[in-house]
Amino acid sequence: MKIIETDCLVIGAGLAGSAYALHVVRAGFRAELLSMGAPLEANSDWAQGGIIYDTTADPQALARDIFVASDHTSNPAAVEQLVREGPEALKELLLDDLAVGFDRDAAGGLDFTREGGHSVRRIIHAKDTTGHAILTAVAARVDATPGITRRSGWMAVDLLTLSHNSDQPRDRYQPLTCFGCYALETATGEVAAVVAKKTILATGGLGGIFLHSTNQPGSVGHGVAMAWRVGARLIDLEYVQFHPTVFFKKNAPRFLITEALRGEGAVLVDAHGRRFMDAVDPRGSLAPRDVVTRAIQHHLATTGEACVWLDVSALKPDFIRERFPGICERALAHGVDITREPIPVVPAAHYSCGGVHADLHGRTNVRHLNAIGETACTGLHGANRLASTSLLENLVGARAAARADLAELREGAFPQARPRAWQSPAKKADPLLVRQDLLLVQQTMWNYAGIVRSPRRLARARRILLELREDIQAFYRDCRPARELVELRNAVQSALLVVHAANLNPESRGCHFIQPDDTAES
Repeated sequence: MKIIETDCLVIGAGLAGSAYALHVVRAGFRAELLSMGAPLEANSDWAQGGIIYDTTADPQALARDIFVASDHTSNPAAVEQLVREGPEALKELLLDDLAVGFDRDAAGGLDFTREGGHSVRRIIHAKDTTGHAILTAVAARVDATPGITRRSGWMAVDLLTLSHNSDQPRDRYQPLTCFGCYALETATGEVAAVVAKKTILATGGLGGIFLHSTNQPGSVGHGVAMAWRVGARLIDLEYVQFHPTVFFKKNAPRFLITEALRGEGAVLVDAHGRRFMDAVDPRGSLAPRDVVTRAIQHHLATTGEACVWLDVSALKPDFIRERFPGICERALAHGVDITREPIPVVPAAHYSCGGVHADLHGRTNVRHLNAIGETACTGLHGANRLASTSLLENLVGARAAARADLAELREGAFPQARPRAWQSPAKKADPLLVRQDLLLVQQTMWNYAGIVRSPRRLARARRILLELREDIQAFYRDCRPARELVELRNAVQSALLVVHAANLNPESRGCHFIQPDDTAES
């Protein structure tokens, strides 16, 4: 078994993981950056609407909007950190260092937009492909920075801890401590051990455990599942945010329709052109995402309609083409000209507000194991995330974790553990069984643990997933690791953790909406 040694192991190469790697390497340390796919295959790349850059005279207005969107459940310390450190973190990396091409107004200043839940225009953007513009610039800088080793096509299989994986039996008496991971090189099928002083989980979200999702393929809660297996604390996993507007057309792929369209004046209507959101919330189509999503779900359940519509007729065609070129192009490829007709939309799983519990420096309860980005939960989002906070959270969290880690790396007191050798079975997994099992996980979560939950639905989901996990565990033990099999193992575990969290919380707040069995909608 190959052993790779480094200072910092970053699992996930989206915005959070890449920004962290840049910070620590610039201070003179080494970093290994693992990603399952190519450099831009991360949820950060698909972020459309924008990123908060609050330069208003009243920054506490942002704090108030975050609290309101969260149904007043956000962690005040995490909100205060984002409000205080966000503008500086963004300016430092994206504006001053990388000069990301954000849209400008006629005077050359940054162009600000607004999304649902925001009281003012404080979001900067690059057309409707903001995440792509940011991650492209960040990834190029990562690849040009000595000291960062990018390993595309590598995925973490399990975290290394002194308790489970040290070749010295006495290490099991040490406090719970992480020292790297076993990693699969998907091109060869070989498993290596990456030994590190600091291990950072930045694997993104878990939307892929649901049948309909805005996430990149493979986003099934890898960090959550791996952290759970070594005893890390998890929190708020019942709070899965569903985005209300995802393109819907038969035989066409689902893709995100940014909330910024509604921020610019588009409105949700039913099949008869009625603005049904006006009767649901005084903010209408700009209500927070959980409110809009449930209203759409209720409307579809009661009318039997397949979708609702986003009416963009209040916007001029030239403005739509200029401001939202990516959506125009993708919709037109599937027969919908959004400059002339409404956009058919439905909800889909979008963002995990919960995750691996982390403090404001990314620390988990496992020594030398950090979590940042969507994998982590500092409590910033509480029960529901305010639009366009996630990219900014990546920057703030990466910088804070790197600063704290650098202080410890300079002291140099870390365990000198060696991992036990990895043993792989020779048998290959049946791809048909793997695909079918993953589909069953996704259907179960969508039908029984999705937008509207009930005790009976959650109980059924738990029974199905427990039985399925036993089958998958036996399957996993007997077969050689492959990307699809590792994803399946983590998907069923993440799904069970979400269902367990939902079962423990009988109170409807934000994204988590639970009804008594006798009133649950079909």
